[in-house]
Formats: sequence, structure tokens, C-alpha cells
Amino acid sequence: MAPVKRKAGPVDSVKPSRTKQTSSLEGPPTKKRKEALLSKTSKSTSSDFAPRGKPAPAVSLVREEEPAFPRGGASILTPLEHKQIKIDATRDVLFEQNNLNNGRHTHGDGDEEDEEFGPQEASMATATRKKKHTTQLQKPKNQFGAKEEGSGVKIEGLSYGRLVPGSMVLGQISQIHAHDIALALPNNLTGYIPLTAISDELSNKVETVLNRADDMSDQEHGASKEDEDIELDALFRVGQFLRARVSATTDAASGVASARPRKHIQLSVNPKDTNSGLTPSDLVVNSMVQAAVISVEDHGLIMDLGLAAGAVKGFMSSKELGYNVDASSIRPGAVFLCLVTGQSSNGKIIKLSADPQKAGTVKKSHYLTDAPTVDAFLPGTAVEFLVVEVTATGLIGKAMGLLDVTADLIHSGAAVSHMELEKRYKSGQKIKARITSTFPMAETKKIGVSLLPHVISFSSVPSGTKENKSDPLEMLPLSSTLEEAKVIKVEPGLGLFLDVGIIGVPAFVHISRIADSRVEALSESSGPYKVGSMHRARIVGFNPMDGLFLASMEERILSQPFLRIEDIKIGQTVKGTIEKLIINANGIGGLLVNLAEGITGLVPDMHMSDMQLAHPERKFKEGMSVKARVLSTDLIKRQMRLSLKKTLVNSDAPIFDNYDDIEPGMQSPGTLVNVLSSGAVVQFYGPVRGFLPVSEMSETYIQNPLEHFRAGQVVNVRVLSVDAAVRRMVVSCKSSMALSQEQRSNMETLRVGDMVSGSVEGRSDDDVTVQLSGSGLRAVLGLRHLTDGSEQKSSALFRKIRVGQMLNDLVVLQKSEKTMAIIVSMKSSLVASAKAGTLPQAFSDLRQGQVLHGFVRNITLTGVFVEFSNNLSGLVLRSQLPASALQLPDFGMQRQQSIKVRVFSLDPIQQRFRLSAKNIDEDEAKVSGVETTEVTNSDQTLINPVDPTITSINDFSLGKITRAKVASVKETQINVRLADNVQGRIDVSEVFDTWDEINDRKRPLQKFSKNEIIAVRILGVHDARNHRFLPITHRAGKVPVFELSAKSSVQKSSELDILTLDKVKVGSSWLAFINNLADDCIWVNLTPNIRGRLRHIDLSEDVSLLKDVERNFPVGSALRVHVRRVDVDSNKLDLSARSTTGIGLSDYNSLVKGMVLPGRVTKVTERQLLVQLSDDISGVVALTDLTDDFEQANPTIYQKNEIVRVCITDLDVPNKKVTLSTRSSRVLSSALTVKDPEIASISQLKVNDIVRGFIKNVADNGVFVSLSPKVTAYIRISDLSDGFIKDWKPQFQIDQLIKGKVIAVDPLLNHLQLSLKESVMNEDYVPLLTFDDVQKGQDLTGKVRKVEDFGVFIVVDNSRNVSGLCHRSEIADQPVVDVKALYQEGDLVKAKVLKVDPERKRISFGLKASYFKEASDVESDSDEEDVGGVTLNGNQDDQDDQDEIDDEVMEDRSVHSEESQQNDAGDVEANEAKASEDDEASDQASKSVTGLRTGGFDWTASVLDQINNERDSDLDHDMDDGEAKRKKRKKPIIKVDRTGDLDANGPQSAADFERLLLTQPSSSLLWLQYMAFHLQLSEASKARDTAERALRTIDQREEAEKLNIWIGWLNLENTYGNEESLMEVFRNACSYNDPQDVHERLTSILIQSEKHEVRSFHSLHIPPFLLSVMTPTNHTGTIQQADTLFQAMTKKFSASPRIWTNYATFLFNTVAAADRARALLPRALQALPPHTHIQTTSQFGALEFRSPAGDPERGRTLFEGLLATFPKRLDRWTVLLDLEMRVGDRERVRALFERVLRIPGLKAKKARFFFKRWAEWEEKGGDQRMVGKVRERAEEFVRRERERKDGEREVGVE
Repeated sequence: MAPVKRKAGPVDSVKPSRTKQTSSLEGPPTKKRKEALLSKTSKSTSSDFAPRGKPAPAVSLVREEEPAFPRGGASILTPLEHKQIKIDATRDVLFEQNNLNNGRHTHGDGDEEDEEFGPQEASMATATRKKKHTTQLQKPKNQFGAKEEGSGVKIEGLSYGRLVPGSMVLGQISQIHAHDIALALPNNLTGYIPLTAISDELSNKVETVLNRADDMSDQEHGASKEDEDIELDALFRVGQFLRARVSATTDAASGVASARPRKHIQLSVNPKDTNSGLTPSDLVVNSMVQAAVISVEDHGLIMDLGLAAGAVKGFMSSKELGYNVDASSIRPGAVFLCLVTGQSSNGKIIKLSADPQKAGTVKKSHYLTDAPTVDAFLPGTAVEFLVVEVTATGLIGKAMGLLDVTADLIHSGAAVSHMELEKRYKSGQKIKARITSTFPMAETKKIGVSLLPHVISFSSVPSGTKENKSDPLEMLPLSSTLEEAKVIKVEPGLGLFLDVGIIGVPAFVHISRIADSRVEALSESSGPYKVGSMHRARIVGFNPMDGLFLASMEERILSQPFLRIEDIKIGQTVKGTIEKLIINANGIGGLLVNLAEGITGLVPDMHMSDMQLAHPERKFKEGMSVKARVLSTDLIKRQMRLSLKKTLVNSDAPIFDNYDDIEPGMQSPGTLVNVLSSGAVVQFYGPVRGFLPVSEMSETYIQNPLEHFRAGQVVNVRVLSVDAAVRRMVVSCKSSMALSQEQRSNMETLRVGDMVSGSVEGRSDDDVTVQLSGSGLRAVLGLRHLTDGSEQKSSALFRKIRVGQMLNDLVVLQKSEKTMAIIVSMKSSLVASAKAGTLPQAFSDLRQGQVLHGFVRNITLTGVFVEFSNNLSGLVLRSQLPASALQLPDFGMQRQQSIKVRVFSLDPIQQRFRLSAKNIDEDEAKVSGVETTEVTNSDQTLINPVDPTITSINDFSLGKITRAKVASVKETQINVRLADNVQGRIDVSEVFDTWDEINDRKRPLQKFSKNEIIAVRILGVHDARNHRFLPITHRAGKVPVFELSAKSSVQKSSELDILTLDKVKVGSSWLAFINNLADDCIWVNLTPNIRGRLRHIDLSEDVSLLKDVERNFPVGSALRVHVRRVDVDSNKLDLSARSTTGIGLSDYNSLVKGMVLPGRVTKVTERQLLVQLSDDISGVVALTDLTDDFEQANPTIYQKNEIVRVCITDLDVPNKKVTLSTRSSRVLSSALTVKDPEIASISQLKVNDIVRGFIKNVADNGVFVSLSPKVTAYIRISDLSDGFIKDWKPQFQIDQLIKGKVIAVDPLLNHLQLSLKESVMNEDYVPLLTFDDVQKGQDLTGKVRKVEDFGVFIVVDNSRNVSGLCHRSEIADQPVVDVKALYQEGDLVKAKVLKVDPERKRISFGLKASYFKEASDVESDSDEEDVGGVTLNGNQDDQDDQDEIDDEVMEDRSVHSEESQQNDAGDVEANEAKASEDDEASDQASKSVTGLRTGGFDWTASVLDQINNERDSDLDHDMDDGEAKRKKRKKPIIKVDRTGDLDANGPQSAADFERLLLTQPSSSLLWLQYMAFHLQLSEASKARDTAERALRTIDQREEAEKLNIWIGWLNLENTYGNEESLMEVFRNACSYNDPQDVHERLTSILIQSEKHEVRSFHSLHIPPFLLSVMTPTNHTGTIQQADTLFQAMTKKFSASPRIWTNYATFLFNTVAAADRARALLPRALQALPPHTHIQTTSQFGALEFRSPAGDPERGRTLFEGLLATFPKRLDRWTVLLDLEMRVGDRERVRALFERVLRIPGLKAKKARFFFKRWAEWEEKGGDQRMVGKVRERAEEFVRRERERKDGEREVGVE
């Protein structure tokens, strides 16, 4: 908050607060009327609610202004009113708060309140409310009504009329502003708490600040600005509950002539006001009292209760502040509503609690059950009352049997709950509630209470679910529009309650806000606003106390684009109307543009146009519509700035409104607001500004920017750099030229200090542009860098340079890859240094005493800055310049001048160095880095010394004891003043002698305050530049800063003993203070000149504190440390703050097994952690020691430098190895659950133990598993699995967690063996299948282990590696040519056991499909069995051949038993290879067939079996020995042509398709079937190849056939391809076909894909079987793709009506986006030719009828518009009749028939058609009576028509 400023105003501007007069007192003031007023006032004054000791002011009920001179000269005001006016005026003068009626600002909520709307709603409605006129006065009533019940007690809610000065009310903070606080009150009211009505402490501070602003000088004022800030948001929080007392209610002028006065409620939360009338005896337990913080102590807060002076005080413990509230953050002056929890024994101290969770728990306690007087029943107190009467509008009850209690409609919960109050509460029931208000004007003592849960519990409004609660305004912001708000409750005469979709938070719409016109009455069961009806509504406010949104259903509110300035975003484009032209001395100074009712923005004169307008009034007129862009908004001042510049309004560039979102390289237009000689300031949006240097204004040289730029000009700039922290940005108008890849590479390889050459490309006034040879890069050579000589010599050489001239020996001084800038130099001194390698480029290149060549960068009063290369520069102080130069202007130097210097001193910490230009050429000169000049004015006179005995600065000698005044208190030092012109500092290490003197360990210096006088002793001089402590003789500068000590021991000591590092001994203890924090350590000060280091692990024994070192050990904290190591030569000091860690921790012998220590993680790998315990000791935490549950072992969750607690589990001192553990059972508690216990040795394990571990190594002979760092187990290959694993190594990875069973333990040999077999691990294990379990005829499943030409080897599932052979002849029922084409290794198969040879351990399998048919099928068709089996069945020769093959293959092969599982698989493969060589298999058959698999597609293709059934059963395979077999045949083999079967069965193989395509090459149907055939075999690539081949083969004239192929290909890619392949095919299809047709087909495919069902596209001519293959089963996102495609089609083919109607059909039926579909019609009519408008409009109207998302009423509107324009278009009448008949509204259909038959000039033929159709429709509906009427109408029409024609003939005859 800015410092508070004084405001002056007349005293009489504050007027007495008055309320509206009642109807019984209407009329002019009379004596009788005055007596009635006084009588009424006396009753209010004598009420028990009047404060004790301070009578409540009498309240006048006069509302009208009285005449200035009343009759008789007397005033109508009462004496009490006069007294109240005087008090108010005096308060305003004292506290400068005279702003009730003079321009008080509003804060978004608004101050206008009335009987219908509260302030929250009024803030939204101020811009739109119409002034309402009333014809008669009404009694004051609140928004939710006040009703007098049968008990005589009125149920009243708060209203502006009922709030009078002295009223008490409970409120909740809704907004916190700079000078006041907005408090949400019950019943939608808002009051404001000024700065001086909070607490006495805060008022005193405000007064002090105001007085100081007048008295202090500007310098002192600036120094104390931090102390003067009064931040209200640091004292209060939004949502906090407070008790408030009404100070005044005023009607403040709104500032708008036509607007109503704003009703303002001024409140006070000062405990003196809110607790007035209370006595100490009233402060009973569980009562609520308001208290202000006086001071913050170590254990709690001292509170002011505002009672009589010295009566009682309050104390609140730090633990009673509530959850997550730090007592240190509480400031004096803060106010809390507290619960009285007790009192001290003497009754002088009241114990308080501000924990809302505690005070809000009233179920069993914390509510007031008994009180000495009714004064204790104040707002905020929870009470239990007895229900006396329950009405529909609220509750009436009694508290303590004599205090009336009322709960109105809202705070009884009736608005939120759907249940009526009569059902929820009964008379005689006791209810707990919280008091919200008092009614001083009531005739009897009465309080208002709330039963709302959030008010009772002091919490926020509950919204959402139990698991996910959030702020209602976050879920539904203000100004939100609800399309469907459901009426849940109707209050006749009051308004509606709506369900807005937020659980527990409804919305209220007042009856006056329901519609633009007046709503007379409301009903729950009838009318448009009955319960359950849906309406559009807009949120205009929210009251957290009521838990209600405020809404409006007025159309004028709904149609407004904005209701608040908050709704308008910076950078947004808006439309508005010019409201006013602002005229000033220069003419038109700006425009006021109205954006919405009550929302106006200012267009400054510079933003009215891109060009300067000589006569703006000619371009802009009041009432003109304009388009603007929002530049900035000020929510506090309610102001907004706009721009009408077309370059800004029409720009699509990103909006620069936040520094954090801007990155270098981004571009955006900006407005020049200030043009300087050095550049220009560019304004963007909001607070964002950038600086445009003159060098970045143009590619060419600009000498004076004012000649080229002007304020208000828009420039497109590019961001060069941005610093969001300091809100600075540098921009450029130069274009960012893109470099080639070669130039970028050359730029990267170029180094500062390189020697280059180049040709002159151009020159300006003071530099040369050089094209570097061989790189294509440009560099700049400055004029003064041409030579080491004078400026005249450089200028002479510059004039000789010509374009194209070659320049050699150029040294690169600077380069910037970001700006692509290179700076070179030709200075001979720099060139020589670069060649010699002595030109420094970084701080690390510098050495003390080194002589360097550089050039002058800048000249200041204190010295000269010398630059070398790469922006490296150092300072030459005045003292290090030659004496002759000191007398010359600028020391006789110029910028860019060459200079020779020596490195004088280096500061490695801050990377700074100083140079010297003295005696450079003298070899005997010695370098001194510490000597400085003496004070030039040793007898300097002191100004206002703190110690009167000191008169000169020379009096401050070493060891001098004097006095100092505290100037400021920092974390690590106290800044003091010895005199006004002499400063000093006291390091925190020189303040305390002992640990016990420190009260606050984290903030030791907090006990000192500003301007405090303390005794000090001078220690020396502080070097502020290097932060060093120097002796008193080393005074640098005229005014030194003295190093002081405030220790009492130092001041008492006779001799000053300065501690040095050599006096610090190892093991000694010291008091240290944290000075700086590093990543792995902290730096502390023992004294100002001795600094030590503490590693994080040495900070504390409590590792939890080390998790957040910055928070637990802030800078300035005090520590007790002891010395671990001292190195005087290196100036190093290592300390420790751990008590148990001795100085011998660096020795391994000091470590003990089981010791728990903190350690620092130094390295993290996937297998272990490396933890450092000390500088010399580190240990390893293995995977098995990370956690007690191996499943959670993850080293990567730890970060480097993280502090962890570890336990030493093993020590190897000779080898210096430490094994550590982070197990919880080790470092926390041994009682914790351990899932994987530690295994220290093998002796802990026994056979059959189940253990877990991590794989340590995977070897050729097995797996090694780590169970602990010392125990490793071995698993043989045979113990890895029960089944055979051919390639087992990939199944096991290092660090993989496995579980095994101990099968062997040998402690002597330290051998441990595990098994992972399921049979060993699981007791319920089912044994694997063995060879002996296999029976002939058994069906088994297995995997193909190997495929050979003669057959496949199959391994049986769940077996002990039982395997066998399936010969090629047993694979399928048809001859098999290529076995490898059918099966691959790993395929799952189902096989039948054909033969088992126990002797040779051989099994023969069969895979024929016929083996797996049911027996009944086999027996019923023996012929089919013969054909369906082996085609060579019965051929003994072939069977013998197979036996021979089996004998040879299985000769040396045996099934692996349990004992032989480890046999090498190579032997089996060798046998299989031998069998392959000896195989006498059959020759290639004429056709290839498929086998059987256990899943997926049926490869047997039953169609092939049907073909074979028709063939001769004696067809045999051609074997290798076929020549001999054919000699035995007596008949020749006759080859039968089966081509004719294709007509009956269709193509069943690739050969069949190829055969058919030879005869029908242009048949798209056949090609599509061929593609589908490939897809059935999961060969999508072949299907694509087939599509390409089809497009090449089909005749060019067959365009329709080619289109079908394209559509099929699109379907294929949509299903099996990706988006990229689909779009590629789509683009090709568009280039070869009609693009519109292809677009439409693709949209149909995408829509079909989304429906997840098979539908044939007849329009696409795609067969259903192809769609069944191509339709996907899970295709998402295609609807969005179709929508995007439709949008492109409407732009590309906008002249086609079919595109628009198809898009509309898609939106209506598929997307169900009716609004979008309706928006298409205006666009379509604008794009389509006029002759298509009727048909298009008709189709859109039909969609409204036919679509589930359509609205028939809208469709009727469209058709009515058509028929009104074209009444004789009978086809449209027919369409509308068809649609209405479909709807089924018979009366509407009849009315349509009536209308069409009344068309003038309707011909008889057409009329006959409509009459006939009408009669048929009525007859179909079964209404014979109407059928008769239709026929009568038809006869009447015929008769009239005949008469008309006869008449026409007669006229013709005449």
C-alpha cells in the first residue's frame, strides 16, 4: 500500500444518518409527529442492546431534506442527533476520513443498495438498472421480506433501511483495498471499514505516518518508506469473519446525473465499538469477543478487548491461531473474532482462541448456554434456542427464555434446501445457530441468527463434492451466462431460486430481474416460471454470507457483452459507440467510447488514428460505431484505455501484457510514447514497456531519432532481451535476417581473440562494415580501433579506407550469436597481445601484477574503466592514475583510447579486478593490493554526533567507547549512525556474549528498534566493497564506515583483543551466526573478520530440519558450533553444530556399527547411493539397504546434495569401506514392519526359505542374485523355469527384482542356491506334462519350435519340454508345397497325437483340420472323411516313406525328461538338420494350402475343402522319387480344369483372382474383392499394391470404376493406415477425380468409422463384404476430421448446395450441434446462386423436423418464410405437409390443408391432389367424420370453380 496521504474537506460535509420514515409518520413535521419521533427514539435508546456507559444516538426517521429556516427558528433534530453530528465531525477532522460524500471510490462491488438488490448485485446492475418510480411509500423491508407472525415477533432480515448507527452485524471479508475493507453482510449487503475504524493501534500508526510525512525530509522519508507502508492484506484475509458496528448509512452521490444515489454503509471493527456495552463479567466461556493485536510475543499475542482502561486484557496462544497460521506473520493492529476459552485466576487475563475450526465446532460445545446478561449475545456468538414457531419464511424462537430469535428465509436454510421449513423443524425443538445481527430499532429485544452450515462453522461456502471443494466464484465466475438454469424454488412476490449446477450454492433472481417487462406474480405450479422450468440467466453477484449467487434473467442483461470491467481482457478487440469527444486546450484530446451500459473507455489523442489528425472532429462523431483494442485496465480506478489504431486493432501478433510470457525473438507492434535522443520508449499492453535503443531503430545510421520517429507512432519490434524480475525489455526494429547453415557454423567456430581478415563492405560516419573472408559473416570496425594513435590519426586513416579494400590482422573483440554481431579491432597493441596470447577474455586469464593492453571504455569521476575483449573490463581508480593526469579534464583520456595497465588486485568471489596505470614501465615497481590513501580531511567536523563528547572524526579511535543511534536492523547487522555524516555497522556476531542472551534464535536482532541509542566500541573500518574488516588506519574515502561492537564484555574489557584465525583451536566452541547459504553448506561469522563453513550434515542432529535448510536456518540465525578443522594458511575454518559428532568423525575408527548419522547424497545411480558422512568418509547404500520393501527400492527418487539419515551396517576399516542403510527399521524404529528382512550372512537362511533379491549378474551358466551386500545367491539355468526356455537371458535383467526359494545352503563354502521354478515355489503346483502322459489320439496345444521343409517341430504347452514332429503330409488336408510359408517359429498350434514311440521317445503330430471334426460328422460322411484327410491316405508307399523319415529324424532324438532338461539345444538342432538332409519328401504339388492355428483367421479355408471334395480322391503328391512311382502307374494322370468351379464358388486364392482378372481387367468389384482377400490374410501392404495395380490396369475411360478403387483405397487407409497415408491417398484421388466427389466420399468414410458398425455405402459402390473387412473396431477422432473436412469443403465448393446440406445433416444428426448447423444457412444463402435458395432453405427446414437435435418450431419458421414469399410453390407446401404429418399434430396438418386450398388461383387439378391426399390421411387416421367433411369441401370447391368458369363465359359472351 502506498503511504497514506492527508485529505482535507469541510467539517459539515458529513451529514447525520437517517432512515426512511414509516407510513404512520408521513406528512409535514408537527409537534405531535416530533413527540412520536422522540418516543420512538427513547424506546430504541433504552433497549438492552444500547451500549453501557455510552448511550446510543437517537435516530431520526426524517428522510426528506428540511427547510433551511424552519418555522419558529428551531431545528427538528433532537439534541442527541446534534451531539452525534458533532462527534462525527470531530472524528473526521482527527482521522482525515472526510470522504463519505466527496468522491468516495467504489471497489467493484459497488455502493448502491436498495430494498431489492444488495451491493454485490448492485455492482453488476449499476450499468443496466432502469430508474424505477414508485407511487407510494412502503415500509422498509429486506430483500427476502419481513413478515409479522402470529407470535407478534417479526421475521426480519437485514436491509439498508433497518441498519442504523449502533447496529451490530456479523460479516465476512470479501475484498481488501488500499484504504478500506469490504465486508459482506447478510441478506446481500456490503459495508466498508475505513482504515481508521479497525483498531487503535492501526489508527495511531496512520496518524504517525501522516505527521511524519509533514515533518521528515525527503531523504529520511525515502529511507523509512518501508516502515510507513500499511498493508491491510497483511493484517486480514479474504473470507475472515468479523463483528462490525454500523457507524453511518449515507446516500452518496454516484457521480452520474441520471443515476440513483449510492447507498453506503460505513462500519467499524474496532473492539471499542464492537465490544461496547460488555463488562468483564460478560466474557464467559464460549462467548465471542472481538480483539485487536497489541503485540506479538514468543508464546502468543497480547490482545486489546476495547473495554474500560485497565479492566482486562486478552491473551491468545500461538497454537490458537488456526491451522497453518504462523504467529510471526501477525502484525500489531490486526483484529480477530475470538472465542473465550477461559480466564486467569485473578480474572485480569482473558484466554482467547481465533481458530475458526475450533470456534466453528458447535455440535457439543463452543456455544453459549448461559450468560449473566443479554449483552453477551452479540453477532458471531453461537447460541442454542428453542423453536417457538415455524413459518414458510423463517423461524421464531427464544434464547434463554427471554430473548427473541429470528431466522429469515435465507439464513434458515430454506433457499438452499428443497425441503420446506415446516418439515425440517418443529416447535419445541432446540437448534444451534450463530448470531448474525441485532435490531436496535425493534420494539422488543431481538437478534437475528443463521442456520447456514458455513456461517456456523466459520468456513467458506461449501461447493462441489466432499472430495473436491472449490470456491464458487472459481467454478462460476461473475458475468457467466447459464443457458439452462432450473427453477428449484419460487417465492411468490419475491423471486426465484435457480439451480446453477454448483452443489449447495443456488442463485436468486429477484422478481424485478426476471424479465425486462414487469412480472406481476409468480406461481410454483403454473406459468412460465414454475418449478422445474429452464431459463437463461446471468450471474451478476455473489454473497459469501448468504451462500447465494445473484442472477438476472432480463434480456438486456443477457445481451450485454460486458457487465464489469473485469470481464474485459487486456488486448481484446471490442466494439463500441463514441459517447463524447473530449475537448481540451489543444482541441480534441480524446474520445469516450461506450462498450456497454456503464462501461466506458478512453481513447487518448495519440491512439485515435495511425496518422496525426488535424481535425479529428471531422472523422469522429458522437454515436458512431467503432472497433477498438483494449490497451490497459485499472480495476481500482475503474478506468480503461482503448486504441483505434488500425495497425493495433487488426494485428494478429501476440499480446505483450505480461513480462513473464515474453521471450527473446518474439515480435509485436507497439506505440512510441516517448522519443529520446538515446532511443524511444515503446508501450505495449497493460504495464509492459520496452526500450528501443537508437542503434536498433534502423539498419542505417540514425543521428537524431526525433527526425524519424514521433510519439504515437506504431512500430513493429522484435524482442532482444527481457528481464521479468526487474520489468525491463529491450526491443529492436531491425529485421532478423536468417543465416545459412554454413554461416551459423562459421559463427559457432569463430572465437574471441581470433585473427581474421576481410573486405570493406560499407562505411558510416564512425565505423566500417567488414565482410570476413571465407565465412560470409559481417563485422564492425570502429573508427578509434583503426590505430593506437590519437583521434586525428584514426580519422585520417579512416578517410583513406575505400569500399572493397582488404583489411588484414583484425582481432575479434566481441561476438554475439543472439544478435549475430561481431566487433573487431586493428589496434596494434591489441593485435600483438592476441597473437602473443596475452589478451584476456575471462577473469580466469588474469594474474596479479600482469601488464595488459586495453582501451578506455568509460570515464567517471572515480576512475577509468578499461576493456579488453569479450566485454571483460576493470577499474583504474583515481589513486592509481598518474599524478599528472589527475589535474586534466577526464584525466586527459578519451573513450576507445589505447591504454597500458597492470592488474592491481583480484576479487575471485565477485569476479572483479582493479587496475593501475602508475609506473608501468618501471621494473622495480612492486604491486601492493591493500594500500589505500589516507583520509584527505582528517579533521572533518561531525554533524549532530550521537555522543556529545565527540566533535571530530579523529576522535573515533581504535577501542573508543561511544554511543550510536540505530538506523536500520537487518538480518546480519545493525546499521547505526555515530553522527549525521558518519555511519557504522554492528555485525550480529558483535552483539551477544552468550547463547542465553538470544531470545529469538532465528531473528536475534529483532529486539533492537529504530532510533534506539546503544553503547558501542570501535573495532576498525568496514570495507563495503569487499565486505572486509580492516584496521582503523585503513580508511578508504572521506567518510568511512566504522566496524563496531555492542558486546558488554568487549566494552568492559580494558584492552581490545581482536580475534584472528590462528587463535581459533580445534574443538573449541563458539557462537556463530549464519551469513550466507550455499547448495551443500552454509557460511557463518564468528566475528566480522572470521568466517567459517558448516556442511548441511553438520547443522543439526534432526535430519527433518535439513529437508528445508533455507526455512529452518535463515540468514541471521544463531548457532552454537565447535571447530572441526582450522587451516590458517588457506584461511579455512570448518565447523559443526552437532553435539554427538566429535572432531574425530574423519577417522574410520570413530565409526561404530549401528550408528545413525545424517549424510549428504553425492551421487545417485540406478543401483546405489553414494552418501558422504564427512569430508573424508563416504559410504554406499545398496539396493537391498534402501528400504524394508524391495518393491519400493528406487535410488532415483533421491537428489544430489539431499540430506538423508543413514545407519552404518558394516565397517571395513582396513579397506576404508562403509556400508550404509536407509531402511526405516534401521534409522527410525526397529518395530516397523519389514517385508524383506536384512540378511547379514548365509547362516540366517535355511532350505525352503522364500527370499527376494536383485539380479546382480547374468552369466552363461546361470543368474547371480544379491540378497544383501554380503550375501549372493546362485540360480542354475535348470532352476529358472519348469518349462524349456530356448533364449533365457533376455528374460532376466540386472537389478531386476525376483523371488525364489532356497534349495541349498553351504555355510562353509559360503554357497547359496535358489530356484525360481513354480513347482518348487508353489505347493499347489500342477506337474508338467511328461512323455509318459502323452496318449495317442490326444489333442494338445503347443508352439512351433522349428520349421523345416519336411515338417514342423512342436513343443507341447505346460510340459517338461515334450516335443514331436508333424510331417508335411500331416499339416493340411491338401498337399503342402512350402511349409515355411505357413508356419514360423513361435506360432501357436493345436495338434493331435498320431503316434507315440516309447522306445525311441518320439511323438508324431497331425495338424489336419479333419482331425478336429466331431466323430458324428466323420461317421456320417465317410467319403468326405477320405477326401478331407490326407490326400495320400491309403498309399502304403508314402506311409513307408514317412516311417523311414520318422526313423531317421527321431533316431537320436528323445523327449527331455526332468533329469535331462539341461541338454544342449544344439544336439536337437543337429538331429533336425540331419533329418532335413535325409528327407525323401514329396515334390512340389500344383497348389499350396494352409494349415490350422489356434487363434486368429481360419487358414484352412473350408472352401478349399469343398473344392477337394469334388476332385478325385486318388490324386497323389509328386514326391522326389515320383519317376519310379509313375512307372508303376498303368494309367496316365489326367489334369482336370477346375476353372469352371469359380463361377459357382467364387475365387478362393490369389491364383483364382489372377485368372478372373485376365478376363475382367476393368471390373472394380473384382479388384475390390481381391483387396479384401489380402486383408483377410492380414496383408495390408499387398492390398495397397493391388489398389495401385488396379488403377494402372483399369481402362482410362472407366472413370466410375477407377473412382470405386480410390474410394476402396481410402477406406483401407482409414482403417489400417495412419493419418499421413490417408491424406496422401486423398490428395492423389483428388488430382485424378472430381475433387468435390472425393471430398464427399471421404467425409462419408470418416463418419462411418466413428459409428463403429458395418453399413454399406451404396453411393460409394463399395460391396458390403469389403466394408466388413475395412470397418475399424476402435477409431477415434474421425468426427473431428470430418468436421474439418466439411469446413474446407464449404470454402472450396461453396457454390454447391449439396455441400451445405450435407454439412448441415452431419451437424444435426452426427454431432448434434444444432446451433452450428443453423448458422450455416445464412452463409450458404450468401454463397449459393439465387435459384438454389428455395431448395436449400427447404432442406434446412426439413432437417429441423427430422433430426433428433432439431426444433420443429424453427423448421416451421423457415417454411413460413418461404411460403410467405413464394405462396404458389406447391412443392414446398407438399414438403411441409409431409413433415407435419410425420410430427403427428393433426390440428396443425388440417390447418395447412386449409391454407393451401385457399391459395388464390389454385387450379382444379392441383386442388384435387390436395383434397385426395387430405381424405386419405384422415381415413388412415380413422376419423370418418373428417373424411366426410373433406369430401364436402371438395364438392364445394368444384361447385365454386364451375360457377366461376360459367361466370367468365357469360362475361365473354356479353
